[in-house]
Amino acid sequence: MVLTFLGTRGEIEARSRRHRRHSSLLLTYLDRKVMIDCGEDWAGQLEDIGAHAIVITHAHPDHAWGLREGSPCPVYATREAWDAMNDYPIDERETVSRREPLHIEGMTFEAFGVEHSTRAPAVGYRIRAGEVDIFYVPDVVYIEGRGEALRGTELYVGDGVTMSRSMVRKRGERLIGHTPVRTQLTWCQKEGIPEAVFTHCGSGVVKGDERVLGAQVRSWARERGVEARIAYDGLEMVLR
Repeated sequence: MVLTFLGTRGEIEARSRRHRRHSSLLLTYLDRKVMIDCGEDWAGQLEDIGAHAIVITHAHPDHAWGLREGSPCPVYATREAWDAMNDYPIDERETVSRREPLHIEGMTFEAFGVEHSTRAPAVGYRIRAGEVDIFYVPDVVYIEGRGEALRGTELYVGDGVTMSRSMVRKRGERLIGHTPVRTQLTWCQKEGIPEAVFTHCGSGVVKGDERVLGAQVRSWARERGVEARIAYDGLEMVLR
């Protein structure tokens, strides 16, 4: 499986050479391509990407608004996301149910609910291609069934909005926002995940000194027995 980070920028105004586009991941397996998330930056460019399917984590602008003009391929999303995208001109719609594996273009996707937003309920995906398992969750406070979601995966692709400062808040009885990278690395340590990469970068990364920030992430990761890095637009990873 080949992972190509098409974009790594969160829903922020700041941009940089390394983080220009809204976060999106392209998975390629046996010549089939699945795009995960399609933010506003990607509107009008889907034909160029050539994905055979698009999978959505949630319906925030930086994850779904690239579909407001339609899609050249089937789109997979939860019922809550489809409610928000009801008027999008998408012909081939598939509904994702939590904890029910879906076979998409030779890969298996299993959605796990995550706390992030009450207005746009989100999921993360455990994805298997051949013998490779990864978990993708670009916006997260908390993963429901985290042990089952993460255990046995070889790569965690997580939320890079904040490095160490908590951005978790409460709205009523629900948690919203973003868990820091440092805490997500502890999740990886607890579940025995050997490698992590962080996308959906916040202003601190996009406007900061990434050499310093990258060194800090690697240091936190080493303390936990994990290898880690910050993703950038165009990063390609090959997993076997």
